[in-house]
Amino acid sequence: MGTKKTYRKFKRILIILFILSITFYGFVKISNNNTNNMTVRQKVLKAVYPILMLIAGKKGINTKNITHQKSMPIISFYTLKDTAIDGTIFDFEKLKRKKIMLVNTASNCGYTSQYDDLQKLSEKYKDKLIVIGFPANDFKEQEKGNDAEIAAFCVLNFGVSFPLMQKSVVIKNSYQNKVYQWLTDSTKNGWNNQPPSWNFCKYIVDEEGRLTHYFGSTIEPLGKEIKTALN
Repeated sequence: MGTKKTYRKFKRILIILFILSITFYGFVKISNNNTNNMTVRQKVLKAVYPILMLIAGKKGINTKNITHQKSMPIISFYTLKDTAIDGTIFDFEKLKRKKIMLVNTASNCGYTSQYDDLQKLSEKYKDKLIVIGFPANDFKEQEKGNDAEIAAFCVLNFGVSFPLMQKSVVIKNSYQNKVYQWLTDSTKNGWNNQPPSWNFCKYIVDEEGRLTHYFGSTIEPLGKEIKTALN
């Protein structure tokens, strides 16, 4: 009798797991109707993104919000240049009189779906804001693709039209991107030493070239904190 009960219990568990697996598969499939050439991992991360954001927000993960609007930079932001993902030189001097959001990005991160909201943000505030993405492989190697692969992924799956720079290093070390050297060094930007804590951290530079905000990954591009900063 004990063996039969154990067998029936095991069978019920298998049936439940099968139903849950089919349900999750359907959920992932529906969530990825408009995706192209995504890996299984990328599809799953896209599907569970709202859940990840909810959990991270409640646990206070990557939610840091720093505001400082008084200090003028020691080195002008507009002296910076970088190389765009298509190989052309991107001169930050041409961004004067615009707010700028600089975001370190990755294609295999739980926050990757923020590409969608970053695109919406750039369209909504197109008259006064420039969003710039900086692909980086610094956190758990979540951006292993080359520049061509990254550009294609962003356009095909999220319709990204805002500028992307060439893949680089954004954390503090000897290879750090020069733009991020400026963003994370108070002797250059005037006050901030906070580096990105994970993928999709956001820095805002105002119309006068002052660094004014740092937002952690969990603060959403279309969230109230960023809307307040832009308005």
